Amino acid sequence: MSLSSALSNAMTGLSAASRSTSVVSDNLANALTEGYYRRTLELQSNGDAGGVRVGSVKRIVDPAIQKSVRSAEAGYAANSVTADFYARVSDLVGTVNDGYSIAQRMTDMESALIEATSLPNSDARLNDFSMQAEELAESLKEAADGVSALRNKAEDSISSLINGLEQDLEDLDNMNGQILAARVRGLDTAGLEDQRDNLIDSINEVIPVQIYERDNDQIALYTQSGVKLLDGSVAEFTFDDTTLVTPYMTLDNGQLSGLEIDGVAIDTSLNGKIGGGSLAAQFHVRDVAAVQAQEDLDTMAGDLILRFQDPAVDPTLAATDPGIFTDTGGFYDTADEVGIANRIQINNVISMSGDAETWRLRDGLNAATIGERGDTTILNNYGAALEATNTITSPGLGSGDFSAYSIAANMMTSFTQEYNWAEQDQAFSSAIFSDMQARELEQGVDTDAELQTLMMLETIYSANARMLQAIDEMMQELMGL
Repeated sequence: MSLSSALSNAMTGLSAASRSTSVVSDNLANALTEGYYRRTLELQSNGDAGGVRVGSVKRIVDPAIQKSVRSAEAGYAANSVTADFYARVSDLVGTVNDGYSIAQRMTDMESALIEATSLPNSDARLNDFSMQAEELAESLKEAADGVSALRNKAEDSISSLINGLEQDLEDLDNMNGQILAARVRGLDTAGLEDQRDNLIDSINEVIPVQIYERDNDQIALYTQSGVKLLDGSVAEFTFDDTTLVTPYMTLDNGQLSGLEIDGVAIDTSLNGKIGGGSLAAQFHVRDVAAVQAQEDLDTMAGDLILRFQDPAVDPTLAATDPGIFTDTGGFYDTADEVGIANRIQINNVISMSGDAETWRLRDGLNAATIGERGDTTILNNYGAALEATNTITSPGLGSGDFSAYSIAANMMTSFTQEYNWAEQDQAFSSAIFSDMQARELEQGVDTDAELQTLMMLETIYSANARMLQAIDEMMQELMGL
């Protein structure tokens, strides 16, 4: 080997060691950086020319693990949305040990009615019956208002998620262009690819995606069902958010907006074209879960009003007179059931914050004067009305004949079960996501291994530097001959 060949080999060795040191130091610096993938430098023998040839920087990514992590993350995001909704609804309706649950309010009203019936001439007991009835009505109204608030929150979340999707897809399209430009100039694109993967992660959490590689290191994104999100151009999303969602508004009656992608209406159900991520889960809350919760509450509120609005229970009532419970102070028409839980109120004539004429609970709401103070006829009718089995139908309560208390208890049980199931799904998906993340982290930066590599590179650098020194000494010796 000639001295010039030795010199060339040593120089390539120094260059390779220097470049490798830069890559290792980058790995160590980003060991805790989320979304960073470990790099290695591709090195090849320079063949007959001798020395080492430095290639490109390669990101260490396991496509199978990356895909599994994204799938698990999207599932966890979706289950978290539904679990949060049912947790809140369960809090609104109350649980078994909750002294302020709707079922407990019903029990408290029944107890107050029994006490008033046992001593009908007691104003204090009639007052207590009035207060407990009002507390029950307020609990139903607060729960319904809470469901409406959750539905409006879902509407806001849908709008926010879609806006975020549009921005992320635009950024991803721009990132494709930056990577192409860097490739053309022969620059390292690993950092840009990390940023691109982070954008894909963000999009995938909202809508699970399929990734397709195109020429020149470009990528295309489609939903799992094949709807284009990005492929040369960014998909156009159309969604008209509603400022205030009321119980009367549904997707089916056209008062709420669906989703269009590139002008095509998209099935937004959990198993639809965009199913599997947080966006479909928010649509599910707005269009299914909250609507069913509203229907359950309306069923109970409507049934409760009808039980006391019957002239057979209170003979002083005419056919269209309101009873103890009212529709915003007036008569309740079953044709206007939607939203009745938001409108239920106690009759003002017996309300302690109204006329407070609680003797009417004993003598009749429309009685002309105070009657016999020992008469329990109407109070007994109230008790019988609560115990009577009425036929009802709703998503959570099912179909059947139920007493007033059974309806309240069944509703509480239904929402508690929904929450437990959603919580179990969330816990299961969380465990899978955590496991997949742990596997991905195993592919990340091992600082001990990187430090060992760095020590080896130091030795290699020193050896090549010593080779240069030796060649220099030999050259000096030759020059001195």
